[in-house]
Order: sequence, then C-alpha cells, then structure tokens
Amino acid sequence: MSTIDKQAVKDFLLHLQETICQQLETVDGKATFVEDEWYREPGERLGGGGRTRVMRYGLVFEQGGVNFSHVTGQQMPASATAHRPELAGRQFEAMGVSLVMHPHNPYVPTSHANVRFFIAEKEGEAPIWWFGGGFDLTPYYPFAEDCREWHQVAKRLCEPFGSQVYGEHKAWCDTYFYLPHREETRGVGGLFFDDLNHWGFERCFDYIKAVGEGYTQAYLPIVERRKQTLYGERERQFQLYRRGRYVEFNLVFDRGTLFGLQSGGRTESILMSMPPLARWEYDYQPEKGSAEAKLSEFLVPKEW
Repeated sequence: MSTIDKQAVKDFLLHLQETICQQLETVDGKATFVEDEWYREPGERLGGGGRTRVMRYGLVFEQGGVNFSHVTGQQMPASATAHRPELAGRQFEAMGVSLVMHPHNPYVPTSHANVRFFIAEKEGEAPIWWFGGGFDLTPYYPFAEDCREWHQVAKRLCEPFGSQVYGEHKAWCDTYFYLPHREETRGVGGLFFDDLNHWGFERCFDYIKAVGEGYTQAYLPIVERRKQTLYGERERQFQLYRRGRYVEFNLVFDRGTLFGLQSGGRTESILMSMPPLARWEYDYQPEKGSAEAKLSEFLVPKEW
C-alpha cells in the first residue's frame, strides 16, 4: 500500500500555483498577481489558510485568480456526511489549487482548472482520502481548432494512466459542467474527476501533477492565437451575457463553491471565480445564422 504523503502534495500545489501565475503574467504582458495570504485558527468550523492571488486590468485578462488553500476541520458539514456517512466523526484536511481566468477579448475563452486532495482521519481507523480536479474551457466565439487542441492535450496527458481514462474523465466533465435549467453545457468541456484513489496514492498523485501542469499547455496557445483578434461592442455585450451562465453554474451547482460556503470557508477566495462584469437579458435569442447563434452548436457533448 502506498504511503500517503500530505506534505509532498502541499509542496507540489504551492509550486504549481507559482508556475501557473508566472506563465499567465508572461502571456498577459502587463498585469501581475496580487497576493493575499490568509490564516484561520482551528475551531469548530474551518481552520488553516491559503494564498489567494488575483490579477486585474491586464492587457489580456480582465480578472482572474489562482488560489491555493489548505483547510482543516474537526467535522464535515452535514451536507457532506449526508452523501458520505463514512466521513462522520472524522477530522479532515482539504488542499488544492483552483483557478479561473476571465479575458477581456470575447474571442479568448474563459478557462478553469482545479486539482485537490482530501483526507479524513480518525484515530484507530484507516484514513479516507482521494484526489479530484480537472480543467474546462468556456468560449464565447468558439473555434473548432481551439477546442480540438484543448482536448488533444487532455487526451495526451491521460494516456500514460490508461487508454480509457480520457474518455471517462471527458464524459464526467460533460456531465458535471451542465446547466440543466438551460439544457446546455457550460462550455466545451475537458477533464473532470473526483474520489480518485483506486490507483494507489503515488499513481493518483502523478495524475493530478499531469492535469495541473497540462492546464497551461492546453490554454496558453489558444490565448496567444486569439488575444489580438479585433472585436466591438456587440461581441463584448454577448460575452457579458454568456458570463451570466458561468455565474449561474458556480452559485447553483459547483461542489467546491457549495462546500466552501457551507463549511465556513473564506468567502472572498471562494467567490474569486466570479467574472468582474456579467449581465442577464430576458429571453435573449441570437440572430439566426449569426456568430452568436453558432455557439449553441458547441454547448453539447461531442468528440473532438
């Protein structure tokens, strides 16, 4: 049985946050991440801390954040133990890196990535642990070649872990990032996985390393390709409208957001993923045959 090395996971996550921030600053060319380090004393609710890093008003990125957190608790929220009763009576730790980048240019997609580790322990019993994470892409004016490239990177990084992994985790992503009240996916998907422990600690850890490092390999070439594309007020208003879908998903369905808020997590860091501006419009219908109407063709699961 593999030895569970919590410190190795934490060291990797801190390094991953540092590396991703440097890469995003380079592609932006102007803005830098401002760091907000925080800490909470252990108590009935969450203790621990983290490093929240936020970029605003860049040349490429209107706003985005790359967060590291390592929180502890004496007991799981009731909402969690209702689904996982075996966690009742256990103290837990959760650590991870989570990021969302919202670009200025509507032709550059919004992107999200997350890798995380959870462990719940009780004296005299074996620990319960798992990894989770993934990345997904949310374009406003999608290009098929960008979507294919995004998924090709995802598939390549999955291949060393089994021929079926990409298909399973892609399908999981399509299912997870789905807005049932809109009957559409949040974007064009990518990878999503949770409760990953069946490979043993070391192999599962290697997989989240590959996913975490694969995010910028998949995203930055798309940013470079689209960041100079000219756009006008029409495209900007459509981008803001579609950002509303992002807000709807994060506040209604996202597990991480719900867990953080219900367990007393740090609200500013949890809601960092929200776009700086968004709008809603009653019964919006894109003009038939327009570029805006074409987006709907991409908001269904498909093979890339």
